[in-house]
Amino acid sequence: MEIIKSILYSDAGSTVNNLALMVFRILLSIELFRVHGMKKFRVQNGQKEHVPNPLHLPDKLNGLVAAFSDTVVPFLVILGSGTRFAVLPTIGVTAIGYFVVHRNDSAEVRDVPYMYTLCFLFLLAIGSGTYSVDYYILKYLLN
Repeated sequence: MEIIKSILYSDAGSTVNNLALMVFRILLSIELFRVHGMKKFRVQNGQKEHVPNPLHLPDKLNGLVAAFSDTVVPFLVILGSGTRFAVLPTIGVTAIGYFVVHRNDSAEVRDVPYMYTLCFLFLLAIGSGTYSVDYYILKYLLN
């Protein structure tokens, strides 16, 4: 039970802080889905978005991980459901984007995966706060 509590528990210390954390995770997730997730559904010039594969994974697995991290993860983070686990694929994809895919690009290009990686690392460390599914599941389990 202690492991579950340490994974699910998150309190930013005050109502204002927990509200700010909720707004932060919601706006961050909406932006990730709107800008990167929606690309996974669009076809431009007769082709779907090309997803870089620097780790040389099987193409379908690579595409699945990228699509999951840009489409499903944002919804889990918005709800605050399994937040600390949910952000892991997105952290992986954005960190690989920063350190591998865009390593030789300009700072302006590298900035996007860098900022997403930092923001999702923050959510990994802090959790989703008291306005989240995680918090209410934990509250239910402890009662």
